[in-house]
Formats: sequence, structure tokens, C-alpha cells
Amino acid sequence: MIAIDVQDVSKRFRLYTERPGSIKELFTRFGRPTYEEFWAVRDVSLTVKEGTVHGLIGHNGCGKSSLLRMIAGIHTPTSGKVVTAGRISALLELGAGFHPELTGRENIYLNASILGMNRKQTDALLDRIVEFSGLSEFIDSPVKHYSSGMFVRLGFSVAVHVEPRILLVDEVIAVGDEEFQRRCLDHLRDLRAQGVTIVMVTHSMGVVQSMCDTATWMDHGRVVRTGPPSEVVSDYLSGVNAREAERERLDGSRTPVVVSKGSDSRELRIDAFVPQTFDGTAVPFAVSGHPLCLRIDWSTVGAFPHPHFVLHVETPSELHLATSFSPELPQDLMEEGSWSAECRFETFPFAPGDYVLRVTAIDQRTAAVLATSDDIVLPVRPSGTFVEGLFALPATWHPGFRRH
Repeated sequence: MIAIDVQDVSKRFRLYTERPGSIKELFTRFGRPTYEEFWAVRDVSLTVKEGTVHGLIGHNGCGKSSLLRMIAGIHTPTSGKVVTAGRISALLELGAGFHPELTGRENIYLNASILGMNRKQTDALLDRIVEFSGLSEFIDSPVKHYSSGMFVRLGFSVAVHVEPRILLVDEVIAVGDEEFQRRCLDHLRDLRAQGVTIVMVTHSMGVVQSMCDTATWMDHGRVVRTGPPSEVVSDYLSGVNAREAERERLDGSRTPVVVSKGSDSRELRIDAFVPQTFDGTAVPFAVSGHPLCLRIDWSTVGAFPHPHFVLHVETPSELHLATSFSPELPQDLMEEGSWSAECRFETFPFAPGDYVLRVTAIDQRTAAVLATSDDIVLPVRPSGTFVEGLFALPATWHPGFRRH
């Protein structure tokens, strides 16, 4: 059964560029303020099945929230129509539906009545709402004294406890602290198990891939793709990464290329340490789960001991995460000259974030440090491969299970 049916919906807003500033201007300009038309949503069609979770993703201003408001009935489409089945509860922005002079308790009754609950029904739910919000100490204080996180706690708690058949959630959950975000996601999973249809706008690709049954990527008011979350997220992040790489290429200032700090050894010097693609193109960032090559350029003066290189990966807080050792270099590199080596990752295993990389040349026989590069901060961007924690474990799962 279809819970939400969006049929060729478009929404136009007026952006006023000049309004009358006085009564005189109002009459001398004949009461005609100038404005431009802006289409926030254009020709969007999608269906959401009952009891499923649907994610809306895309850049800020792409029309996700406008579409959510039309599904909620807050905005009327300029063209097309939205058909929904069942009571809708929505958490769309901080403080929506709250009266600042009323207490938290009074606002619970106000919100519940707006969502179609009578006082007796709200009485039965009150204790559960307050307990879930964690605001029992402040429930009789005016909400004008609440922080943004407290607003989210109360608003979400009301929205999910009024027995909705359709729940619409915008990115406001992200304002809450980590503990409350986890409780929210756990409760959303419980609601899904109970058959509640959920549509969420989020910038968390991990949430989309782990919670949603389907997803839609919007760009400049239009649907780019709708389908399985892993495929939609992968396409979306590929587009984001490509645009960022192009900006950095044109800017030319973010690709990390460093030389050695210097060393007591005068025999070997690291001249460059460069992240790049396998075909030799320098890159400003790595992509989690994608190939990456780290090129090391060094020069030698006279004969030098048998070196090998050590790659160190750390967090910005200097937590050592991993080390990779090169094999010993061939004998013919005893000669004076300039040389290069590559450390290749078929799939770079680290989760999105910033990492500090450093390479050190060491005499394999004596363990003496010959040269050390400067640190580089390598940003890692997300891909369609969802990684929790710091990195993906290089484990292999064999298909099939045996009965003991």
C-alpha cells in the first residue's frame, strides 16, 4: 500500500528584491513591489510505501525541506498534488508549533492538539513524552528559556509519541547530543517495526544506508535519482567528490606536496610525498574504499645504507593508527641520483575524516633514521561504501554457514 504519493509536484516562491519602505513609496510606486520567481521544487514525483523509511538527500537549498513541507501540508504545491494516507506528525524546524511563553508541559498539549490528539489521549501519553525527552526538571519552565537541544528533545518526543502513521523528520535531530541522537534513531527503528512510514531529510549518509529502505537524491529542485540507498548515496557522493576535486584542481592550493624536515644524514633526502591516482594525477583528498597511491620522491648523495620506507598514519590528536613498511630497496639504488617509489592502496580503508600521514626513511640494518617527511593532512571523503569507526577491517567473509 502506498502511504505517500507525490505526483509531478512543483513549488514556486517569490523572492522580493525591493519592498516599499514607507506609505509614500507604497503609493508612488503604485503598490507594486518587485520580485523574482524561484522554483524550489520542479516536477518531482515519488511514492513511499507504507511502513518503509525513505531518505531525502542533496545539497542545502536543493528542495528537500520544501518537498517535506508539501507532504506535511504546510505548503501548497504550485502544480501537481500530494496524496497521503494516515495521521502525519512532523518535526521540521526548531521551535515549530511551540509558544515561547508557555511551559514545556503546556506546549506538549498544544502540539498534541495540533496533531489531532484530544486532552484525554495526551494525558495518557504525557509521562512517556516527558520521560523520553529527559526534561522532567524543566517541563514546567517556559520554553523561551530552552536551549536548541532542549527544543529538539521536546519536539521529537511529542512527534513520535502521538501515534502517527506518517512521520516527517528534517535535519533538526542533528542538533541534539550524541546520546539523544542514538535514542532517536533507535526509536525510529521501533516505529518502522510498528509499520509507521518515515520520511527523513538528512546529511548523514550512514543513517541513510543503515536505516532507509529507499532514498531520493535531489539537486536544484529536481529528482536526480530514486532507488536503493546504497546506489543513490554512491552516486550522490561521487558527484560531490568530483565537484570538490575540480574546485581544488582549479585552486591548486590544497594538494599536499611536502619535503623532508632535514636529517643528520647527508646521504638521503625526501623531496616530495604526494597523494595521487594510479595514473599519476595529484589529488587533494582520498575517498574511503577507493584506490589511492602515495608517491615518494627522494634524492641521494653518494653511497648510502640499505634503506626502506615507513608510512605512518595518525589522527590529528596524534593517535597512531597504522604503519606500512616498504621492502628493502634494490642494490642498484646505492648510486647517487633521484628516485621515486609508490605505496598503493587498492581500497583505502579509512573512514571519512582528516588523517596525518608521514613517511620515514630508515637504515634497515641499524634502524637509524635517514630522513623524515613533513606531516601532511590528508582529508578522506565518504563514498557509497559505509564505514563505521576509523577504518574498514580487511576481512573476508565466506558465503554459507555450517551447522555444528
